[in-house]
Amino acid sequence: MEIILLEKIAKLGNLGDKVTVKPGYGRNFLIPKGKAVRASAEKLAEFEQRRAELEKKAAAELAAAQARAEVLGTLAVTITQKAGEEGRLYGSVTAKDIADAVASSGVKLEKHEVRLPNGPIRQVGEYEVRLHLHADLDGTLSVKVAAS
Repeated sequence: MEIILLEKIAKLGNLGDKVTVKPGYGRNFLIPKGKAVRASAEKLAEFEQRRAELEKKAAAELAAAQARAEVLGTLAVTITQKAGEEGRLYGSVTAKDIADAVASSGVKLEKHEVRLPNGPIRQVGEYEVRLHLHADLDGTLSVKVAAS
């Protein structure tokens, strides 16, 4: 299935690229989310008319993500959990817990933007958590997990 991308998508292409994807990915994810349209002559002409508007929108989203990355880079979040004597947590700290702690400090952060490649945090300590704020931008957040 050939589609025209309406925004940059990691490992697929940039705004305006005409790419071939599997039909299910295009039909069930990209097109309903407004990230792409089916490639046809009239859709390509319509896209070319809207290109400047879409590029301006993408630049504004990137600038907003950079501003959030600067704020989040200076932020230090402390999460308290019950823990055993050796620092092992009863339970774990997940991406949702981190997003909720950041949101309670007044900065918007979604659960899907938090990257925990080794799974949930299960030990007391200080961690640098990677955040995926935009297709072109990653940030870091300092998270301290303390025993209660």
